[in-house]
Amino acid sequence: MRRKAFVSLAVFVIASVGRAAPAVVAHVEFAGGSVRGHARALEKHPQTLLWLVPLDKQQSQLPAPGSFVMAQRDKMFSPHLLVMPVGSTVSFPNRDPFFHNVFSFFNGRRFDLGLYQSGQSRSVVFNRVGVSYIFCNIHPEMSAVIITLDTPYYGMADEHGDFRISGVPPGTYTMQVWSEATVPEAKQPPGRRVTINASGTTDLGSVPLHAAPGVLSEHLNKFGEPYDKHAAPAY
Repeated sequence: MRRKAFVSLAVFVIASVGRAAPAVVAHVEFAGGSVRGHARALEKHPQTLLWLVPLDKQQSQLPAPGSFVMAQRDKMFSPHLLVMPVGSTVSFPNRDPFFHNVFSFFNGRRFDLGLYQSGQSRSVVFNRVGVSYIFCNIHPEMSAVIITLDTPYYGMADEHGDFRISGVPPGTYTMQVWSEATVPEAKQPPGRRVTINASGTTDLGSVPLHAAPGVLSEHLNKFGEPYDKHAAPAY
């Protein structure tokens, strides 16, 4: 009886492994200019994200929105990068002993939280898919990125520029790539249609990106004007 049960369990495990969703791999290649961006935002390797959006929206369940925190501390945003489901809420607590003014004027989610002091927090609902570049209107050295997705299939490149996304069901997808080493989303390369195999590992090959001076290194204030680098703020 125990032997039959063991055999049945073994057959079930083998069948389950055979039905497991395949993995997807790719490699990013930078061409042109420097991949260095904002000195405080980037170190040796720019953060690069690849995600897959099913063409058949019934193919996968959309991830549920959540609540996230991007704090302001030591004139930096922490974390520097957030990747989250569309519809999520982000709180921006001020944990510095002076004022901040968090804003974003790019197409991911435009907002201006106004001036608020230490100990206060304000929130934003990111209700559209896209890339939002986050800045402070007082401190030009502060920058961050929030990426909202309508798919659970995404992965960050490692230090070698390699991606690996596990558990991707077979089917046809639109592949999107974003990197801190590239220009804003309005000029990002268009999505590429890819097909994920039903078994084994799907290698999407090399993903070329053109490196350019990033928006994180040079940006305007919320009024569309250059920061006054010679003015000493009173906070």
